Amino acid sequence: MHVKYLPMRWKTGDNYCYVLSDDATKKSWLIDPAYPSDILPYLKTENKTEVEAIVNTHHHYDHSGGNADLLKLYKNIPVIAGKDSPNVTHTPKHGEVLKLGDNVQITAIHTPCHTQDSICYFAQDTKTGEKAVFTGDTLFISGCGRFFEGNGAEMQAALQRLMDLPDSTKVYPGHEYTLSNVKFSKTVLGPNNKALKELEDYCLKHEVVTGAFTVADEKLFNPFVRLTDPEVIKSTKESDPVSVMDKLRQMKNNF
Repeated sequence: MHVKYLPMRWKTGDNYCYVLSDDATKKSWLIDPAYPSDILPYLKTENKTEVEAIVNTHHHYDHSGGNADLLKLYKNIPVIAGKDSPNVTHTPKHGEVLKLGDNVQITAIHTPCHTQDSICYFAQDTKTGEKAVFTGDTLFISGCGRFFEGNGAEMQAALQRLMDLPDSTKVYPGHEYTLSNVKFSKTVLGPNNKALKELEDYCLKHEVVTGAFTVADEKLFNPFVRLTDPEVIKSTKESDPVSVMDKLRQMKNNF
């Protein structure tokens, strides 16, 4: 299994597209290829894989806006996404397992909240054991997405589904928000969180953070999955986990 990240709107934004491929067969998925003009130079000249599907984590334009144009280049391939994405041909059920090439097994994880059609994709290399999850705008490094179509209870449930994945699973979010997330997380988790300090040091040395951290890391430095942490409870002045989640999102929105 191989993951290639393709930055999009890097001068004006912070989007990631991913090429997830099976090394043995050179088959691949394009995940959230929203801005074709930013990724076509790579796809046309450097990509050595056969694109088998376009995949969206949710329907927002900055994740699904490239579907129609890319279908002109990759004719007759499926668009795997939630029901509200443009040109969608298959919406996987929660827990449905899809296959990429010979060795990559991908499980759809429904995570409604940011949008009601949000789906994360958990990929496992059945040969090497490598694991990755593509989280769109549900889970960011040390953060989570806004509750545009959902509420705190839904986000708590969505993030718990992701935290139930194996600890070694690498996290690939839809945007590079890490450094700004760290600044907020420090105000919530306090100055003594060693993992958060190490994340901050990493961010100051690396422009790209995607794929560098795991589910286990998120459990240490992401306040949105540490709802019972005494520091988080102190910062939010709430104790019920759903109320903590709602308050955290409100605080982050106003940060």
